[in-house]
Amino acid sequence: MAMGTRKMRGRQEDLWYGGELPTAPGHPFYKRLNEVLDQAQFDSFCETNCADFYHQKLGRPSLPPGQYFRIMRIGFFEGLDSERGIAWRLADSLTLRQFLSIGLDEKTPDHVTISRTRRLIDAATHPRIFPWVLRSVWRRRASSKARPSGLIRPLWKPTRR
Repeated sequence: MAMGTRKMRGRQEDLWYGGELPTAPGHPFYKRLNEVLDQAQFDSFCETNCADFYHQKLGRPSLPPGQYFRIMRIGFFEGLDSERGIAWRLADSLTLRQFLSIGLDEKTPDHVTISRTRRLIDAATHPRIFPWVLRSVWRRRASSKARPSGLIRPLWKPTRR
């Protein structure tokens, strides 16, 4: 299976009048997380770490590794423990479509695609990717020198002196 990349997913603007299609304001958490991941070049980090699991040219383009790991994060954040549940939630939510950069005219990944990608990627890769996300969020928070962002506020507890 060839590796799909986020770069390959670049899209031309639709020829729709903007008022005709449904829009969602999006969830601030997912918007902010996407900003942090984009600034930290999450997609290129995932593509580099997963390059050995894909063939250069053979097969149809698969789920891009960055998108796959975002999907796994959604399962964690939304408390979904099955790939079918994750796939159903992706198909149902405009906010999650925005988070994954999936247009309204595109199909969301089904549970078979998610499962196939999970089996394709080595088990040792997951523990490298997930802590990297947390470090990126923490670095972003530490560099801002402001109040904790909405991404880590639930985990952050001020100390009393």
